[in-house]
Amino acid sequence: MILKITKQKDYELLDSGNSEKLERYGEFIFSRPDKEALWNKKLDKKIWDNANYKFIRNGNKTKWIIKNGMPKEYKINFGNFYFLIKPTSFKHIGIFPEQLSNWQWIENAIKNNKDKYKDKIKVINLFAYTGGATLACLQAGAEVCHVDGSKNSVFWAKENADISGLKDKPVRWMIEDVLLFLKREIKRGRYYDAIIMDPPSFGHGPKDELWKIEEDFLELMKLCQQVLSDNPLFFLINGYTSGYSAIVYENNLKFLKEKFGGEIESGELTIKESNSDRLLPCGIFARWLRK
Repeated sequence: MILKITKQKDYELLDSGNSEKLERYGEFIFSRPDKEALWNKKLDKKIWDNANYKFIRNGNKTKWIIKNGMPKEYKINFGNFYFLIKPTSFKHIGIFPEQLSNWQWIENAIKNNKDKYKDKIKVINLFAYTGGATLACLQAGAEVCHVDGSKNSVFWAKENADISGLKDKPVRWMIEDVLLFLKREIKRGRYYDAIIMDPPSFGHGPKDELWKIEEDFLELMKLCQQVLSDNPLFFLINGYTSGYSAIVYENNLKFLKEKFGGEIESGELTIKESNSDRLLPCGIFARWLRK
């Protein structure tokens, strides 16, 4: 399955190629590296050179080239939410637009099934970054536990919730190592009806805990099984830098279909260029939904 998003009011993929991508966020243009864009650019070099924000990588050195007068951060509307756009030293700017398809799937899953639950549907969002999936869950009426090892990312997610009008919704903001947090939740006897995760290939927790997906993913899945409620609704796994096939994630969700029925979908997340039929691959996903 290939999920794709197209031009939005405050976002579009203008062009890609030669291991770079050119995007519009609101009224400003960003040029950034993207190794997946292994083809030739279509737009003229002058258009690329005119980008408001350009991320440059030269060996191990990186930097942003930002035109005079450009804001350090600003707000866009995307997927019925608001996000703060901020250039960071890792080339990220606070949003992964390709996730819109998953956010819409999450909202529909919660809205279509919340009457089946006595209380609010409880969701845990792991490696939750700046909170796009958290916002989708809150908007749909769920209760969320948002977990990320980066203090900056969690604070950023709270800002996005505030400007999206969701600051008073039921959410716990946790700056925690994911594995350690899940172990504590198991001891506390806390359970969740839905799980969302976007595990990186490599990373560190807030106390420098080491994460390597090839060593830690199976333990992560084991712990997740132990915090699932007796009436789970969905389980979504994203892979942005994992290097694995979506089939790997799909295989890890089959225990849910075997026990509860439902449906598993998996494939690629993509963005369509606004002026061509080309799709830019942006990651993989696998997701299970109970019917």
